Amino acid sequence: MAARIIDGKAIAADIRAEVREKIASVSPSPHLHAVLVGDDPASALYVRNKQRACEESGLRSTLHHLPTTTSQEELLHLVRKLNRDDDVDGILVQSPLPKQIDEHAIILAISPWKDVDCFHPENVGLLVAGNPRFQPCTPAGVQQLLLRSGVDPKGKHAVVVGRSNIVGKPMVNILLQKRDGANATVTVCHTGTSDLGHFTRQADILIAAAGRPKTITGDMVKPGAAVIDVGMNLIDDPTAKTGKRFVGDVDFDAVKEVAGWITPVPGGVGPMTIAMLMQNTLTAAGLRREREKAQPWR
Repeated sequence: MAARIIDGKAIAADIRAEVREKIASVSPSPHLHAVLVGDDPASALYVRNKQRACEESGLRSTLHHLPTTTSQEELLHLVRKLNRDDDVDGILVQSPLPKQIDEHAIILAISPWKDVDCFHPENVGLLVAGNPRFQPCTPAGVQQLLLRSGVDPKGKHAVVVGRSNIVGKPMVNILLQKRDGANATVTVCHTGTSDLGHFTRQADILIAAAGRPKTITGDMVKPGAAVIDVGMNLIDDPTAKTGKRFVGDVDFDAVKEVAGWITPVPGGVGPMTIAMLMQNTLTAAGLRREREKAQPWR
């Protein structure tokens, strides 16, 4: 029997609707500021999708589009200004940045209370310690895909293929949490792992975030496993209109015949990343209101 397809678009729409319902009683609505430096088409498209999701979720959004020639100090000046602005709940600086800008310096400059991407070391530390302020958007989206599809990680063996700071490492820490929706036994694999299939065949939950097309083949998957494909790789395809198409890190056609659940690419994890950004912005606004109550003299 073929795997059940996990519809990320539908689940993301549900989350956006939940955020909108919560925001209905909040005035003013949470405010996300996105910063785009340069004219990278993929980044511009991603930011537009985030703005559209904000509208659907009832959030306010503002885009700061800076030229490619923007200096690091100019970008830092904008970030510091947004940090001080009480009308700004979330700050997102879209990557990649031009080569003259140190991305790590920008991450450090964003207020941890407005870091809705959850990249700041303070927020990463809170996640590792088991007391997260925010959860990184893509791994948090993966967790929601599992839970809303009836796959509870508790007691299961999860194998994460990939160790990036954006997906792999935070994914491990989210699934390890001693709380509902997590509590899994987690193995992490990477480019230095010998005999990758030996580990992936043990997974009840297999999360592929390697950044390489079709890394996970049908013979590498445990029958009935939940397979989440985080990959988004552009490959040549003469049958496509543009001559190219996106594929994941999983050989979808082969793996769907073995797995119990599987996400498609596109339409799986991608929409969830943006939906969780909306959730993090709502959380940031709630935390701001709590701090204002605790400090009435501000």
